[in-house]
Amino acid sequence: MLYIKELIIILMLAVVVFGSAADIVHDYREGAETAHLVIEAILIVVSFSLIGVLSAGVWRQSKSNRQLKDELAAVSKNAAGQLPSEVQAARHNLALVAERQFAEWELTKTEQEVAMLLLKGLSFKEIAAVRDTLEKTVRQQASSIYRKSGLSGRHAFSAWFIEDFL
Repeated sequence: MLYIKELIIILMLAVVVFGSAADIVHDYREGAETAHLVIEAILIVVSFSLIGVLSAGVWRQSKSNRQLKDELAAVSKNAAGQLPSEVQAARHNLALVAERQFAEWELTKTEQEVAMLLLKGLSFKEIAAVRDTLEKTVRQQASSIYRKSGLSGRHAFSAWFIEDFL
């Protein structure tokens, strides 16, 4: 879902490549000028190159997103096991308080997931990668969270949960 635009562009370029290849064959059989055939061949090479560049970019971004998810899972798992029991208990209680407060603010399930990731300190881009969505969508969800909570933004949102602990 995250790469729909890129995949559409790749498909459009593939259509250009195949269409141009068929056109070159047809034009060659019809005795077209060499300059015309060269221009169409250049179009094929450029389109094919763009397909490669876009495909590599999508692959790299997908790999980066998977690594981010794996790192987040590993950090969460390892951090919980290495903390003193009183810190683990405080963390658990904070999570329960957050869940109750999210319900009181009437956040949707998706908003609750985004809110928890915001509290963990992830950026909008990182949240989008973890959730396989667009960064714009995460920004809109965060705005909805702030509006429903009556808080002015990310810092006020985080402070609401940790202010009394410090």
